[in-house]
Amino acid sequence: MAEEQKVKEKPDFGILKRLIASGWKYKNLFIGCVILAIVLAPLGAILPYLVKDIVDNHILINDIPGLYKKSYIFIGVLLANVLLRYYFLYATSDLGQSVVKDMRNTVFAKLVSLRLRYFDKTPIGTSTTRTISDIQAINEVFTQGVITIVADLLSIVAVLGVMFYTSWRLTIICLLVFPFLIIATRIFQEKVRISYNKVRTQLANMNAFLQERISGMRMVQIFNAEDRQAKKFREINHAYTGANLDSVFYYAVFFPVVELISALSLALLVWWGAGDYLNGKVSFGALVAFPLYLDLLFRPVRMAADKFNTLQMGLVAGARVYKIIDSDEIIPNTGQVKIDGLKGNIKFDKVGFAYDDENFVINDLSFELKAGETMAIVGSTGSGKSTIINILNRFYDIQKGNIFIDDIAIRDFEISALRKNIAIVLQDVFLFEGTVMENICLKDMSIDQNIVLKAAKDIGAHEFIEKMPGGYDFKITERGNNLSVGQRQLISFVRALVFDPHILILDEATSSIDPESELVIQHAIEKLIAKRTSIIIAQAYDHQTCGQNFSHG
Repeated sequence: MAEEQKVKEKPDFGILKRLIASGWKYKNLFIGCVILAIVLAPLGAILPYLVKDIVDNHILINDIPGLYKKSYIFIGVLLANVLLRYYFLYATSDLGQSVVKDMRNTVFAKLVSLRLRYFDKTPIGTSTTRTISDIQAINEVFTQGVITIVADLLSIVAVLGVMFYTSWRLTIICLLVFPFLIIATRIFQEKVRISYNKVRTQLANMNAFLQERISGMRMVQIFNAEDRQAKKFREINHAYTGANLDSVFYYAVFFPVVELISALSLALLVWWGAGDYLNGKVSFGALVAFPLYLDLLFRPVRMAADKFNTLQMGLVAGARVYKIIDSDEIIPNTGQVKIDGLKGNIKFDKVGFAYDDENFVINDLSFELKAGETMAIVGSTGSGKSTIINILNRFYDIQKGNIFIDDIAIRDFEISALRKNIAIVLQDVFLFEGTVMENICLKDMSIDQNIVLKAAKDIGAHEFIEKMPGGYDFKITERGNNLSVGQRQLISFVRALVFDPHILILDEATSSIDPESELVIQHAIEKLIAKRTSIIIAQAYDHQTCGQNFSHG
């Protein structure tokens, strides 16, 4: 995807500052994680030193009481280390999930405020990936990223400090192979970073493809395109699998290499350290403790590359998420006018509009519709009929002229106040998964159930709703697939009537209804438009729903 290719391969550490600022909202939890990281660093390094002390000062001189005492201290330090590490891991996960929860809410709130033009050019699967997968990657910035990396660095410093204190000779021997470890880690980090970017890109491609094909499965089957789409999916799936296998390959190479370097360091330690012990230059306890130090030293270094890649991927995902949050693809909501009781006078004054700001689909359009009147807009497909409705509701902003409602420019209305007074019934009705009542009220709990029942009776939908199992509690499946087209359309009419709009728009609203259902709602339509300013859109060949005025869109 083009957008994915534009994302920087290297992380923007300005994003890290923003993420840390998001975590700072949970100040006590954040500070607690940092304190635990600081405390755990020396605590882990103490354990091998205690082993050295037990061997040199108690076992070798057969000091049994002292051995028991130091053993109790060792067990106490070990238990404290285990408990604190548990709290550290839990606290970082808690912090990450808290940030992710807030960010998901922020992203969704942003998505519902974006202008429709954003959704015209952005696949739904991409937005889904941003809201779910990318935000989950941000969680790992806290659980496997910045705080744990700091903890590992502190641990390395603490272990090295204790190692030098215990035996500087053995420490230097252990560090002889460290340059090879750093080189291997650097190569691994770079290769995995590139492969992770490919994985994220291919995942977004797959999500977008699946969402579109599953939503359009009817068309796929109607035109017998199953094999072609399956072939295309196999190609996308193959690319995604290949990207993951590239990542697995680098892990499969890196970890054995680290084990080899670690074994080499241990071999040097045994060979050289044994000679130093025999020459009396190091104690036997130090020789016993240093393999433990090696494990504590190599483990965070081995994991550091993986964690740093995780941090980078979290920052890349954060950049993608913040691209949505920072998007200016919104309709400017600078209007202050909030009027509940509109009269419904509509006036278009030399209006011009282009979806791409260049090719105008409406140019120099002027008309006036008085309150309570009905206007029919009749035209062929693509003539701009629905566009008039889109710009009246400010789903898109016009480039030329002005639109007035009750002599007030629509830009001067607060957007929610404007749209609250306008109801649209579309040809393609969208119903959400939920009950009939929830779909009519759109989960607005302030709407009285009696109002819904009255509206359903006025429209003529009450009878068929009551016959369904559970009546108004009948569970509608996704997109209303367990209802007929006519039933979905009737519910959309009830929805429009319940919200009691001052301006009613029927966008080819009866074109998909069977003749029997159309007869049921015809009288309801007449009642609706008799009290409201109404605009009825119809195809050029369909004049059944035309009202008092007539205009070509």
